[in-house]
Amino acid sequence: MGRFIRQTPAGDTHERAVCAECGFIAYENPKIVVGSVVEEAGAVLLCRRAIAPREGFWTLPAGYLELHETPEEGAMREAAEEAEARIELDGLLAVFTISRLSQVQLIFRAHFAGAPHYAAGPESQEVGLFAWEDIPWTQIAFPSVHWALDAWRTHPIGAPAGNPPE
Repeated sequence: MGRFIRQTPAGDTHERAVCAECGFIAYENPKIVVGSVVEEAGAVLLCRRAIAPREGFWTLPAGYLELHETPEEGAMREAAEEAEARIELDGLLAVFTISRLSQVQLIFRAHFAGAPHYAAGPESQEVGLFAWEDIPWTQIAFPSVHWALDAWRTHPIGAPAGNPPE
């Protein structure tokens, strides 16, 4: 394996990791996060994290998109892994960009496929359905969960929401 150096390749505009021996460019690209706001009778499905970061805090069923999977497949897989929930997607709710983390988040609206069933998967301590007024707001894991819940509550079905102005 070659030795990599940081440089801007010819014809490029960004510094990259480039093999000093063969010139191979190791591109580093943003991570895609996929998830969903799963609704049942006006309540939303939340998962208490059993893993870092933010272990013990509440989040949506979401995680990194895997290679060779569509965002829709990834969002459904994450709900199954984290909440043992089979879901159907109703459309894209929001697209959030978190540049400091090099993340793009695609959050879908969703509902249970069939009768509601959920249980804690290996990455969750517990899961539950929460009415808006019962959401544990002070124990939410990430700002983007707040953004997604707000978009679910205020943004009509149609074009997805984006980052809040602040």
